[in-house]
Amino acid sequence: MHASGALGVRTIMPHPTVIHNQMLHLWVQCGKNYSINSLKGHLHVIFHCKHEDFVVYLGDVITANNIPIQNASLYWNRAISPTRERGIPWASVFGNHDDMPFEWPMDWFSSTGIPPFRCPMNASYPSESEGGMGCNFKGTTRLELMTNELEMNKLSYSKFGPKDLWPSVSNYVLKLSSTDDPESVIAYMYFLDSGGGSYPEVISNAQAEWFNRTSQEINPNSRVPEIIFWHIPSQAYKTVAPRFYAHRKCIGSMFVEKVASQEAELGMMKLLEVRSSVKAVFVGHNHGLDWCCPYKNLWLCYARHTGYGGYGNWPRGARILEITQQPFSLKSWVHMEDGHVHSEVLLSSTKREE
Repeated sequence: MHASGALGVRTIMPHPTVIHNQMLHLWVQCGKNYSINSLKGHLHVIFHCKHEDFVVYLGDVITANNIPIQNASLYWNRAISPTRERGIPWASVFGNHDDMPFEWPMDWFSSTGIPPFRCPMNASYPSESEGGMGCNFKGTTRLELMTNELEMNKLSYSKFGPKDLWPSVSNYVLKLSSTDDPESVIAYMYFLDSGGGSYPEVISNAQAEWFNRTSQEINPNSRVPEIIFWHIPSQAYKTVAPRFYAHRKCIGSMFVEKVASQEAELGMMKLLEVRSSVKAVFVGHNHGLDWCCPYKNLWLCYARHTGYGGYGNWPRGARILEITQQPFSLKSWVHMEDGHVHSEVLLSSTKREE
């Protein structure tokens, strides 16, 4: 993955009925001529510039618990199609909905009884010995979803990550470098699977150890800036914005719900707090939050609710990140669907405090 000049990151959190995406668009800044469009119920951003874009799907690519078929990869493939069709490379991490088991709708048990659509095509039918009549939706595992993405898409930069970190899957690092000098490194981008669905909502101690080993190996002197992406916010997010109150130096327009964090802190945040090269962590998960708050030696940031599915009916927008190489700068703002721009913040600023 290469970029020249300034690079931007657009964070999108669309949640249509089935496709439940959260995305980050990384792009090379080439002017302000861009527009936001909705296509096939999947809100996305089109940049009219000459340089390549890069998209990060930030978890909850699909709402698997709402998909009445056995192979959720069909919907995953649909979710990434706008990016693929434009020839834009991307990477993905997993959220808590991507491999959730199917949840039976309450209206199937209403006074009208189960509708004629009892078992959809491709659903598995258990034998009587397995529980009798009815439907059994096996679901699609993270491993299956990632395998499908990698096998079917040459533009995907996603990775499985180390096998010893299983059942978490999307744990990897990508190097952002210049097209003029591929050996130089502008930033390292770390992606982690924060759980949910088929396993607890945590970043495990094993994942933290993997990050520590990897970062020490590729960036031993912390000279290269590092940016972190995962889906479910850590408990540190509660520290900077407990309930509906936020630190006075937080920047954003939405503080309308409390932080829904990971179930436990198992070492990851302690590593990030003391590593000077780490500039910011970006998460999704909470639709009513779009803020960035200073926390010790880094920034903790949310995306902006973008899609027309999922809970909440707040105005839609997207978080944008712009990375400049020389000197390094990490700037962010929120771009609303109606074109309004707000909440600009310089995340590479050294004037940070707890």
